[in-house]
Amino acid sequence: MAENGKIIIGIDAGTSVIKAVAFEMSGHQIASASARNQYATGDDGSATQSLSQTWADCLTALRGLGEKVPDLAKRTAAISVTGQGDGTWLVGAGNRPVGDAWLWLDARAASTVTRLSGGADNRARFEATGTGLNTCQQGAQIAHMNRIQPDLLDKAEAALHCKDWLYLNLTGIRATDPSEASFTFGNFRTRQYDDVVIDALGLSGRRNLLPEIIDGTEVTHPLSADAARASGLLAGTPVSLGYVDMVMTALGAGVRTGGQNAACSTVGSTGVHMRAKAVAEVQLNAEGTGYVIALPMPGIVTQVQTNMSATINIDWLLQMAGSLMAEGGKTVSHVELIARIDGWFAESRPGSVLYHPYISEAGERGPFVNASARAGFTGLSMRHGFADLLRAVVEGLGMATRDCYAAMGDMPAELRMTGGAARSRALRGSLSAAINAPVRVSRREEAGAAGVAMMAAVAIGAYRNMDDCIAEWVTPLLGEAEAPDAAQAERFERLFKAYVMVRQAVAPAWDQLLATQ
Repeated sequence: MAENGKIIIGIDAGTSVIKAVAFEMSGHQIASASARNQYATGDDGSATQSLSQTWADCLTALRGLGEKVPDLAKRTAAISVTGQGDGTWLVGAGNRPVGDAWLWLDARAASTVTRLSGGADNRARFEATGTGLNTCQQGAQIAHMNRIQPDLLDKAEAALHCKDWLYLNLTGIRATDPSEASFTFGNFRTRQYDDVVIDALGLSGRRNLLPEIIDGTEVTHPLSADAARASGLLAGTPVSLGYVDMVMTALGAGVRTGGQNAACSTVGSTGVHMRAKAVAEVQLNAEGTGYVIALPMPGIVTQVQTNMSATINIDWLLQMAGSLMAEGGKTVSHVELIARIDGWFAESRPGSVLYHPYISEAGERGPFVNASARAGFTGLSMRHGFADLLRAVVEGLGMATRDCYAAMGDMPAELRMTGGAARSRALRGSLSAAINAPVRVSRREEAGAAGVAMMAAVAIGAYRNMDDCIAEWVTPLLGEAEAPDAAQAERFERLFKAYVMVRQAVAPAWDQLLATQ
């Protein structure tokens, strides 16, 4: 075990917030600091973020942490970084940004995804990556840029992801990790780039943009002098490049404990549903959707389905309610409305109203890919009120969770859950009933930052391996199992059949609706 009093800093650069979190070597969280992220959206489906501003915001979070933790610089044994997945962060000469980043929310590559998905080589690409092609991904985005903005790529020297960009600023090293490299341009079995995949994307002429792949449990680089001055930390401090935030969060929340693989759902802005598996146990679906994302353990991956929109469906409904209340002369904050969710849910009666939670402008990506997909209620009548709509939206997230796990095989025997929405009894009950399995909530406050800090702890030798670290950092923080309500589980069983029938039947209308805009 590493020296007492030493700290590991985990940086988690999400879509909304960048957090810097200090952990003791035992995994106890000491303090955290954050900065709000800023990104812009456009009518053309664009969602972009300034690279320079993102680095500045990361420094704000690190300096804020230094104000909360005495002697942070001297006590820091290692720094680790993860961040929002997918997207394209281009850098050119002198490691300067080439334009703004295209985020995972960006929908501009939809036409390129449609073209490539229909190509003869797409199945081979899927068999290698284990990952369905969608507008979120760097591969699709670069292929689209190659068609419409080749000059942008001509100016670039490396195509990075969010965490890679921060790692570059922390260390001066251009690199990416095995998880994003293999599900975007590589093979999840080898964790290396794959020519079949790159050729299928039509990007063999852009291979020079792909950075070196490093594993942050084995390789660290020293914090540069410039980054040290800017952050208030010590030059030379080891920095570990984490895996993508989805698996870091799952790792911190219990997707694997006691040396056994499990299932984990993170319900935040997006819904991430994953099962840890040995590589040999991965079964790829005929539809060619989902992700296979490596865990920082030899031979272990997560099979993943992600529904594009989760809690933002609830946010949308609450914002509508708040606007109407404000027009009536009563201003209510979003926080106050969120606090009333469980109460409204309890007031409603379990019924047969369905809600399909495809509220994102980018459509849906799991368990099916359709950029035209849109949200909708089915089964409404005059007897339904606001509380019933809220119940339908919450239960819709349960349906979407089941839809995702069904695409990966049987329902999990137990589900670990994380994300701010896990605090809602209504949501936990809906997910539990939807998959008819007990739910355990991780008490870990910052699961993503903890997951990446665990990688650094292994990298510097504080633990022999990840399972040893999990035993101390993760397992003790798992709550008691909450069993599903039998009557609701039986009701969800019936409703789910209708849920799938509706989404399949309405799909042709989505394209028609989009054409009328």
